Formats: sequence, C-alpha cells, structure tokens
Amino acid sequence: MKIVLFGHPTLKKVAEKVENFDDELRETLSEMVNLMRKANGVGLAANQVDIPKRFFVLEYEGVLKKVVNPEILEFSEEKVDFEEGCLSIPGIYKKVIRPKKIKVKYFDENGIEVQEELDEMWARAFQHELDHLDGILFTERLSVMNKRLVAKKIEVLKKDFSKGRIYREDLD
Repeated sequence: MKIVLFGHPTLKKVAEKVENFDDELRETLSEMVNLMRKANGVGLAANQVDIPKRFFVLEYEGVLKKVVNPEILEFSEEKVDFEEGCLSIPGIYKKVIRPKKIKVKYFDENGIEVQEELDEMWARAFQHELDHLDGILFTERLSVMNKRLVAKKIEVLKKDFSKGRIYREDLD
C-alpha cells in the first residue's frame, strides 16, 4: 500500500459507498492506520491509497477512528481558519476556513453506526478526509491569494507526476 501523489486520477474521483463490512475492509483500514502513522499524518482517505471507496482513518491525541460511509449532518455557523496539509500533496501547508464544529454519522469497521459531534481538530480532519472521498483537495479550498502562493509548487507536483512520480516513495 502506497500513498498516491497530486495528479493521480483517484484523488479526483467521488468514492463509492462501502457495502461489505468484512475482514478485507478491516485489514485495509489497519494497513491505512500503519501507513498514516509512518507518514506522521492525522488522517488518510481510501482514495489516497488508490481505493475509490468511502472510508478513512483519523488519529489525534492518541484516539483512533476508522470511519466508513461518513456523512456530515450539521455544520456550525462559526468558522475557523487553520493550516492544513495533505499526505498526497507534500510540502504545501496553507490556511483553510472550515466550520468549527460538525455533527457526523458514520459506521465503524464492524458496521456499527456512530453519531457524534466533533470540534476543533477533529472537525477539521473529518472534513478534510471527507473532501477526499468527494474528489476535493484542500488546495481547492484555499483563498485566491493562497492559491497564487502555492501555484508554483503545484506546477512542480504536476510535472513530477507526468514524469512518473505517482507514489510517495519516502515512506518505504
């Protein structure tokens, strides 16, 4: 299992709903947790490892969540501006405005429904990973000014991808 880089078509696909909560799903989620930790990430979506399915893993302050078929039920009106990065877009970190709190529904790896309210970092990471499942990268949510500031780095990533740099090789 490897993390795909900016330019990979799976990153732009809307992921498909998970129908089977089986050993293969649980094993894939565990592998994703290991890879996310190796990359020092807070979250990792399935399409970042070239699996166009609706699941992701999150870990923050020692708490791990394996999230399948996520939905956001409510967004707070209060928004916060906070720096984000992405394991598929190495080297780019910019502020993104997102709702501070969200109410979510998802299933765990065993198909048990979970509903909870998330705030601060949990809310941000959940929204970031759910965007992945909808084919949206955090760079698309940047202000016009920040998009200009990262444009050259994005062009370098596009060129690298066109030359065959498809996966993150720094985690092998």
